[in-house]
Amino acid sequence: MPNASDLATSASSSASTSSTTATSQPAAPSRPDDSAGRRFDTRLRWAKVGLGVVALVLALMVPWLAPDAFILSVAVVIASYAALAVGWNFVGGFTGYMSLGHASYSGLGGYAVALLTTHTGVNPWVALVLGAVAVALLAIPIGIASLRVRGASFVIVSIALVLILLLVFQSWASVTGGSEGLRVPRPFDSSVLRPEQHTRFYFLFLVLIGLALLVWWLIDRSQFGAGLKAIREDEDKAEALGVPTFRYKLVVFVISAFFTGLAGGLYALWFGNLDPVFQFSILTGSYMVLMSLFGGIRSLVGPVVGAVVVGYAMEVFKAQYGDSQFHLVALGLLLAVVVLFMPEGVVPALLGLVHRFRPASTSIREETAADLLERNRAIDAQRRAATDEAADGHTDSGTDAGDREVPHASTGKGRA
Repeated sequence: MPNASDLATSASSSASTSSTTATSQPAAPSRPDDSAGRRFDTRLRWAKVGLGVVALVLALMVPWLAPDAFILSVAVVIASYAALAVGWNFVGGFTGYMSLGHASYSGLGGYAVALLTTHTGVNPWVALVLGAVAVALLAIPIGIASLRVRGASFVIVSIALVLILLLVFQSWASVTGGSEGLRVPRPFDSSVLRPEQHTRFYFLFLVLIGLALLVWWLIDRSQFGAGLKAIREDEDKAEALGVPTFRYKLVVFVISAFFTGLAGGLYALWFGNLDPVFQFSILTGSYMVLMSLFGGIRSLVGPVVGAVVVGYAMEVFKAQYGDSQFHLVALGLLLAVVVLFMPEGVVPALLGLVHRFRPASTSIREETAADLLERNRAIDAQRRAATDEAADGHTDSGTDAGDREVPHASTGKGRA
């Protein structure tokens, strides 16, 4: 049996061998240092917050910055465009379905408010909510029928819907007023002058925009939103992965119709008169698409930015060219420039330009193939040297133990 000194010697030899092997192992490559990039991202995040706060403050100050009631009314029109564009973006931004007939839901929302207030005497604000709910319920069968097709077929179906509604509301004069239009009762009494009404409706549109953006933001960060974005990228693959594509599309379609109906009803209360030709116009739906594409349909505030820029440009072009249709030519050229040079929209393009200045992170693979081969050879050499050293240590330990057992064997006390 080995004595205590033999066990100590063997343990010491094993420990030294393990220590030698451990010290000779090459160090793991360090993780890349991206502290500069993280600082850049933090500053960019705070810059976005600061820019958002400035934009919000300016938006809240518009009624006091407007020099006259006409400019304030233009601000109300732009705010209504922003509300419509955000409502449209639920479908276009999440699913990629381009609807040119979304004026159907804004027109239905406006007429629902007008008919409820004039024929039933319902409070205008209650009629606004009830009208939007009615539009959302009506959007369910429409979505079931139209969302079974994609691409150009869906665009044609959406255009057909708005044209059918235009004919119906023009022909049903006993209820809708026909081509003569329908007057909407004012929600405020006669003591509130028109400029004050502009101010109140402007803030109401801002509240509606904020509510719609909040819902859009919540959906974007949910599992439901992830499924919708999968549909936008590749609907067939999303369905193959188990995403209930038709149900998801129908739900977001109804949500879009609800907010678009709210925007149309609020506009009807502000404007005070409804005309089927204007309410069910393909141009209105085209404006929603143009504004969303201009700002960026995949971004939260893209439709709002697009509505501000395009809405202001529309008013300038109308003032410049009067009642002619040259303002449509100018808007078409504006859309062509955006599609050619900024296909993702203005907001994503600006963010991409800013990210070009982001410091590049250091990568552990920033070396040539020759350098990588040489480093691997050095690592192999170190490992072989460590293995040989460990083998030599074991050999020396075995020789010392044999020398100590020889006297025991000569006296007959060695191991059998």
